[in-house]
Amino acid sequence: MSASVAVSQVPVQELEVFADDLDIEKAAAIYREHGALVVRGLMKPYLKTIAGEIERKAQEAIALLPQAKKIVEGWTVPNGTLFLPAPPGFKRDRQIMVLGYNYHASATFFRSALDERTLALVKAVLGENIELFGNGQCLYKEPVGGHPKHLHQDAAYFEHKYEGPMAMLNYVVDTDLLNGALHVVPGSHRFGVLNHVDTFSHLGLDEREWPWERATPVCGQAGDSIFFHVKTIHGSKENHSTQPRPVFIHRYRRSDDYTVVSATTAANRAENEKHREERKKENQLGFMLSGFRAWEARD
Repeated sequence: MSASVAVSQVPVQELEVFADDLDIEKAAAIYREHGALVVRGLMKPYLKTIAGEIERKAQEAIALLPQAKKIVEGWTVPNGTLFLPAPPGFKRDRQIMVLGYNYHASATFFRSALDERTLALVKAVLGENIELFGNGQCLYKEPVGGHPKHLHQDAAYFEHKYEGPMAMLNYVVDTDLLNGALHVVPGSHRFGVLNHVDTFSHLGLDEREWPWERATPVCGQAGDSIFFHVKTIHGSKENHSTQPRPVFIHRYRRSDDYTVVSATTAANRAENEKHREERKKENQLGFMLSGFRAWEARD
């Protein structure tokens, strides 16, 4: 579908509900209509521990930089952190993008993925049988110029057979336009998978067709959560504050769903699209969070 499809600006107030008085059906309806939902305060019970662990993991990653290995996407260090080139004037030549902080590293991070109110909302959208997709993710914008993430769809990175994952991005610190608030394009989950190009921060949409002005910024407090569809256009600008801006992400999907195209660059996406029919569910089993997985014979 063409990226020239018109989108109307939706104020963030139309996307938000509050965790202390959470109406699951209302929240699910907002998500289905807009492909995005903001739940204020949902992750506050886990925040103190997660915030401390993220900073500890960041310092660990920086200390491991002498052992960095070059890969297509940037550089990785032994604790799993991905680094990108740093902007001019930065204190190092490389900056953190994806921190090596996941369910294998933190019990609290894993427990937060099983939050009862979160799972009730996910089930209201996706149905009873739900599994985790991936091991959790932490995106970390370092201060004074921390990396942008261009507007994009997650489906460009992991296109699915059916509905695809429902992502839950959580602010660890108060987040605004200065330090890199998430921007979303409500309604864009109906556009299909758009053509993506290579950018500084990997796959992204052409900025001439998708400037930031077409997106709604979601400013918020530490503990706020933003849910969005795998095809919802989203991204975030640089962190120009003096403190780090981390977020942590959970992703949920139907237990029968699976990835048919995986990519990190335009070239490997084009190549992997040729093999979409070869992808199968059997080797993509996530941890069940709700319901039951029955065995099925498949060709």
